[in-house]
Amino acid sequence: MRTLRIVTERSVVFAGAALAAVYVLDEDADELRQAETVGEGPGACYGLSSRYPLSGSSPVADAFRTGQPRWLDPAEVTGHGAGQAAVWLGALPLGADGRRLGCLVVVDRAGDGFDAVRRSLLELYADQVGVLLDAANAACGGTPPDAALRHMRVGSFTLLLATGQIDADAQVLELAGIGQNEFDGRVETLLAHTVPEDLPALMSVVEPGHLAPSSRELEFRVRWPSGELRWLRLRCRVLADAGGRPERMLGVLAEASHLRPSTDEVARVQRLSAILANAMSVRDVSRGVVAALREPLGADRMALSELHASRLVVTVLDPPEPSAWPEIWRSQWRSEWPDAPARALPTLEAALREGRTSLWTTSTGLEPGLADIGRGGLAVLPLPADGRLVGACLLGWDEPHEFGTEERSLLTATAGLVGQALMRARAFDAEHELAAMLQRSLLPRKLPELSGCAAVARYLPATAGLEVGGDWYDVIPLTDRHVALVIGDVQGHSAEAATIMGQIRTAIRAYAVEGHPPDVVVSHANRLLVGMETDAFATCCYVALDTEEGDAWIVRAGHLPPLLRDPDGNTGEVEAEGGPPLGVLAEAEFPLTVVGLATGSVLTLLTDGLVESSSLHLDDGVRRACEVLSATDPSDVDRLADALIGGADQREDDVAVLLLRYDGLRTRPLRAGWAVWRLPDAVMHARRFTARILRSWNVTEQTDAALLIVSELVTNALVHTQGEVRLDLTLAGERLRVAVSDSSPRAPVKPRTVDWEVTGGRGLLLVEALSCSWGAVPLSGGKQVWGEIMLTPEETHRP
Repeated sequence: MRTLRIVTERSVVFAGAALAAVYVLDEDADELRQAETVGEGPGACYGLSSRYPLSGSSPVADAFRTGQPRWLDPAEVTGHGAGQAAVWLGALPLGADGRRLGCLVVVDRAGDGFDAVRRSLLELYADQVGVLLDAANAACGGTPPDAALRHMRVGSFTLLLATGQIDADAQVLELAGIGQNEFDGRVETLLAHTVPEDLPALMSVVEPGHLAPSSRELEFRVRWPSGELRWLRLRCRVLADAGGRPERMLGVLAEASHLRPSTDEVARVQRLSAILANAMSVRDVSRGVVAALREPLGADRMALSELHASRLVVTVLDPPEPSAWPEIWRSQWRSEWPDAPARALPTLEAALREGRTSLWTTSTGLEPGLADIGRGGLAVLPLPADGRLVGACLLGWDEPHEFGTEERSLLTATAGLVGQALMRARAFDAEHELAAMLQRSLLPRKLPELSGCAAVARYLPATAGLEVGGDWYDVIPLTDRHVALVIGDVQGHSAEAATIMGQIRTAIRAYAVEGHPPDVVVSHANRLLVGMETDAFATCCYVALDTEEGDAWIVRAGHLPPLLRDPDGNTGEVEAEGGPPLGVLAEAEFPLTVVGLATGSVLTLLTDGLVESSSLHLDDGVRRACEVLSATDPSDVDRLADALIGGADQREDDVAVLLLRYDGLRTRPLRAGWAVWRLPDAVMHARRFTARILRSWNVTEQTDAALLIVSELVTNALVHTQGEVRLDLTLAGERLRVAVSDSSPRAPVKPRTVDWEVTGGRGLLLVEALSCSWGAVPLSGGKQVWGEIMLTPEETHRP
């Protein structure tokens, strides 16, 4: 046939051989028969047989059965009885994707035979011809006619990676639309004729930094000077120098326009491209590939996995039902166990090593982990990106499935698109996780337990963009009955915003713990940000809550007002007057609003990322948040918080939410206070007051311990401070708390050593010995030193 003669003639050109012959299967498919020879004399002159049984032992039959080239030197040729002495022989299989169509045999009488370059070029040529023959065979439903490859044009080139110089034959230049007189030997000249959209994929193949030792294949478009677009198929291989470093690339270029997909298939590729262009995460890519390929191709199963070193991490199995997949997939290759080696399935490992699309019209004979995916047809698509494999896509059909030319082209084209998208999404996920981790490291690891309240928080980083944001929240215990809730947002998404956020959060916590009123805390934070000389500003909402009385003092600095859900389920914004954002005016005023919380109320502080976006108006977002709060049972605050952020999947901004359910105290603490007079017998009066109060509370057995603590704390305050001293007693359940406040901010220091002959210096040691816990907390301009005593259940009987 004319087609096979074209193949053999090109073989002689590529190999510079004395003879080339093509063998094809006979009608009974039990032997290979010689169909065409080209060269110096007939094949018999070189000892070639006209027929080779597939069951026999010959280089031609071995190459056909194994699908791997066989190269024999003269001694091996003579040993096989395949030719004359001093003859070099090469047998190369023709076929693709498991289809064996024939064998190409080349013979040379040169002294050195086929060197590495000639072998590589012939192997690439055979692979290229096999793909074209296989595609033509699938399109015609039988042996390819002469017309299938009548216009076949194949060229070769050698690229020196260090210099970028390329030695291309006339056929390559003709395919690229470059005149021989116009070519300057630079690879950039060839790349300049590539369509811009296909240039990144082509550059990933020819750039030295992205080269892989295995063969690579790629289809791309070039534009001829006439404006015509032509599809070309490239197959290439890298040769290394003596030190194992990539030295040069050998490539074979072929015309592929007549094998390109139809309009429908192009539309599918365009649809997939549009989906992947908007896919930000690996999950988005996985879902997009399933939607674009599985149903349109009628596949029964589809799996997409990332390749990490030699291990596969499955990102999607569709359908997701475990019963639809072989045991190895549902027990080992789930994303929770990213340690399944690719070598667990040798056929898949071989396909990944080859780096090209592999198709089987039947999976019979494959290992069960692959065979059970598609008994009627199986496609394995290695996903390349930047010169390496980043994953694999598998499609399986239960019913017999034939891969037509258009479908083959579709799968080959989509592999590169998916690989690039997967690599981009993997980088996005990694950077986004890093940004989220940095953000979370600046937020509280856990919220404190509060008496009479239950608080939860949620933080979600933005899904659009990778920069860390400036949203924060905090819950600050102040005294045994007061707690502060804070939420805020620093302008922008950058490292500077995160840094300012951390500084402002720390400053507000410090000012609050010092005992300043809410408006003073916010004013101090505002002056701090103004003094930092930054262009950034921050919004903030600060709430101080009395857990016993249910009174909340609210201060807003340019931030959204809190949302309040009453026990009946009615939810709305708290009417709290606000001031400007922090960092705008140094002497800004921040009004204080007082709101009473009923038992069962839920107070919600949030940032605008939850209720406002380019597609959501602020009023609509707040209305939606109120509806969710009203419709959700507040008995489980974690579920309530999850319901509130449930609609924030695609986020243009960070989201922070802080919820507090006020339950009130089942048993209200008993409290009593005494302003200590600075008299010589002030300690005696303090002890008498304490004893009188404890008798009224029916506390008897721990009275001596309590009186001794009162004596030591009052004495220390009178001796070491000036100004007012106050004694406060609190009985909460089984705990008796003795607290003494003074006007000195200096914290008491427990002595490390004690001279027992000295009468002073042992007060704090006694307090520590008598108390189950003790400590000191700052107050506005002073401090409070306290100690607690555990009472027996009999002593806690209230009057």
